[in-house]
Amino acid sequence: MKKVAVIMGSDSDLPVVKKCADKLYELGIEYEMHIMSAHRTPDAVSEFASRARENGFGVIIACAGMAAHLAGFIAAHTVLPVIGVPLKSKALDGLDALLATVQMPSGIPVATVAIDGAANAAVLAAEILALGDEALLEKLDKMRSDMAAAVRRKDAALGAEAQQ
Repeated sequence: MKKVAVIMGSDSDLPVVKKCADKLYELGIEYEMHIMSAHRTPDAVSEFASRARENGFGVIIACAGMAAHLAGFIAAHTVLPVIGVPLKSKALDGLDALLATVQMPSGIPVATVAIDGAANAAVLAAEILALGDEALLEKLDKMRSDMAAAVRRKDAALGAEAQQ
């Protein structure tokens, strides 16, 4: 199975990005995490993205706040799927990052999840990789059925509580 690269712009992003790593681990997907900045280390980002496919990656997740150019910068340097995770900031509550991540020019797409949606980025990466991996597809099916079962249990508990 291909690996997932998880790139964050700053170590201050780690509390949110850890949710992505936790979900990838839960699904048994090999990943690497790196701190790289589209503005402070553009050469490193460009080299990493340009070589990602030959280095065994199948999807790149880019997590950044504020200007949030990281996902688009990576997408400009690879044909691998790039998933952007806009991160909440103090100034504009993450709206700036969301708009910077989602507004990409034609031909350079970035799939974008919700502000601070790192866990969903991991699930989306898994779904992409599962296109060629039946075992991973089964894990995703089980995850979904477990989620549905949890909702049914909560509904039953609520119904029992309402009867009292």
